[in-house]
Amino acid sequence: MKIGTIDLGERAVLLAPMEDVTDASFRILCREAGADMVYTEFISADGLIRDAKKALAKMVTSDEEAPIGIQIYGSELEPMVDAARMADRAAEIAGGHGADLIDINFGCPVSKIAGRGAGSGMMKDPDKMVAITEAIVKAVRKPVTVKTRLGWDDKSKIIVDLAERLQDVGIQGLTIHGRTRSQMYKGEADWTLIGAVKNNPRMHIPIIGNGDINSAEKAREAFDRWGVDGIMVGRASFGHPWIFSEIKHLLRTGEPMPPMGVRERVALAKRHFVLSLALKGPVTGVYEMRRHLSCYFKGLPDFKETRIRLVTETDPEEIPRILDYIAERWGDTPLETATSVYGL
Repeated sequence: MKIGTIDLGERAVLLAPMEDVTDASFRILCREAGADMVYTEFISADGLIRDAKKALAKMVTSDEEAPIGIQIYGSELEPMVDAARMADRAAEIAGGHGADLIDINFGCPVSKIAGRGAGSGMMKDPDKMVAITEAIVKAVRKPVTVKTRLGWDDKSKIIVDLAERLQDVGIQGLTIHGRTRSQMYKGEADWTLIGAVKNNPRMHIPIIGNGDINSAEKAREAFDRWGVDGIMVGRASFGHPWIFSEIKHLLRTGEPMPPMGVRERVALAKRHFVLSLALKGPVTGVYEMRRHLSCYFKGLPDFKETRIRLVTETDPEEIPRILDYIAERWGDTPLETATSVYGL
């Protein structure tokens, strides 16, 4: 699978962009575990052009994460184009590696985004969506990709026609989440229309499927059944960056990877914690690790009290001690499989 000149190999596995999750520390771990490409958290176009500190900070990437896409969102053409130009020059503006591609978020379903006409709110106005995309493609040097959904609701699943239109204005890759905006993250993702886009003889750009990939087995099924060029893993990666290793191992060998033991998880959690502190400092670094630490040890028996300690502790020197206690107390206790634990 190639996006522009970026060669991601056959059956590419990507980390989905997720707000307050896919910061640099997590992206590095996922790349090390086998993710073929990662994305920044989504960045507000309005925030970028106002030079908002938080938006600019999200554009900082490193060579360790590459290849990496910078994802932007917004609802108006001119701010989106200006933001895309800034993302195109991210290395110059924010430092670091910069962007290997620019991804447009037309998929976020949360009300504060979609309600303002951005993210999946753009599904109500496909003409505007296409116009914004075309203007961005013309304005930047890097490849442009889009992430979107099937449609606004069950009565407006427009993705097959929309995919052709987006391809025709120059995008070089399309990620489709198999739900409508109205579904949010409820119910089961519908991959039939993702497959219809992929099998449309007019389509020649890579098609990446997204939705309910919560195990290596689900990943393999997505490739085998729907023929997609790549898959994107989202919520199932929370506190579970080694899911990429599990997927790659199954695709390569046909056999499941042995489950990661408690001591291995502790070592990874400690590395993640160190990276988070280095990136965000002792206060924010501790706070934003909580969503991951609460998931690293799902499936351990009699763990509730320790989990509470782990996700409420504020002292950055105490958290490694709690992690050491977990390794000593639970050792190599077997954990449940990813599918039953994460249930996403």
